[in-house]
Amino acid sequence: MPNSYQSKHVLVTGAGGFIGSHLAERLVREGAKVTAMVHYNALGSNGWLNTSDLKNEMTIGAGDICDPGFMQTIIEGKDIVFHLAALIAIPYSYVAPESYVRTNVIGTLNVLQAACRCGTGRVLHTSTSEVYGTALYVPIDEKHPLQGQSPYSASKIGADKMAESFHRSFDLPCVTVRPFNTFGPRQSARAVIPTIISQILTNGVVKLGSLSPTRDLNYVDNTVDGFLAAGLDPAAIGQTISFGSGREISIGDLAALIARMVGKDVPVVQEADRLRPHQSEVERLLADNTLAKELLGWEPKTNLETGLARTIEWFRGNHHRYDSNKYTI
Repeated sequence: MPNSYQSKHVLVTGAGGFIGSHLAERLVREGAKVTAMVHYNALGSNGWLNTSDLKNEMTIGAGDICDPGFMQTIIEGKDIVFHLAALIAIPYSYVAPESYVRTNVIGTLNVLQAACRCGTGRVLHTSTSEVYGTALYVPIDEKHPLQGQSPYSASKIGADKMAESFHRSFDLPCVTVRPFNTFGPRQSARAVIPTIISQILTNGVVKLGSLSPTRDLNYVDNTVDGFLAAGLDPAAIGQTISFGSGREISIGDLAALIARMVGKDVPVVQEADRLRPHQSEVERLLADNTLAKELLGWEPKTNLETGLARTIEWFRGNHHRYDSNKYTI
């Protein structure tokens, strides 16, 4: 990795969330001067950073990416912006699509405009593999067509294109990173792996939606490694780079694997309420990570089984934080 993060002033938006909190902690360990932006709320919660041993080693700022004035203030003086703040739950996007456009598209616009005005050295914008929709071919490389199969994915396509346009139109040094299905400690119960683990640990049954779709699951440390590499390497500027494991597994097989690893034999039941609209379900995701390997020298160091073992262990001590009887959209 060229250069280093030592003494660089960096901002992480969405730092109270799953990937954002892991990234903020890693940046602190890399020697960066980290400002962690969390979403302002009446409880004064900093999300997962409340539980972090490193929270006192970073500056935590509460705000809203939908406020352009606030974004200009918090971005001023930063060398690098890691933009992760977003609304991410796919089922909720069917209920409140406008909020996804406001947060994911307009919020990203605010970040980009502020970065332009402040002369920020680099903006790393976070995309998602959901923008590819159901694979038209596999493995999926960065040239794969984008398909808006949910309001969430459509809003992220809009945000990605906004970042691309600011690089092309205003020479803003932008990198778009496109993680496939990141998992690990602290992930929301809206995601499939926490849903499966929490139900296996506390219930006698696992309730899921469709069991046939396949996903490319990548442990959070691998994803953070990719963010760090893309945040420094000059070759990354202007690129869209996918981070995936290059391995796929169906949701049904994933549930069976986790049950074996936990040591419990539990039935898996499909629930109608958890099914996505037919044409909205992404049936297959499998990453081609060649560009990340060739451009950044990145490769996933932690495989699925090792990552699941670490995640299961974390959930054993934290499953009280999750309501396994509730379907959270």
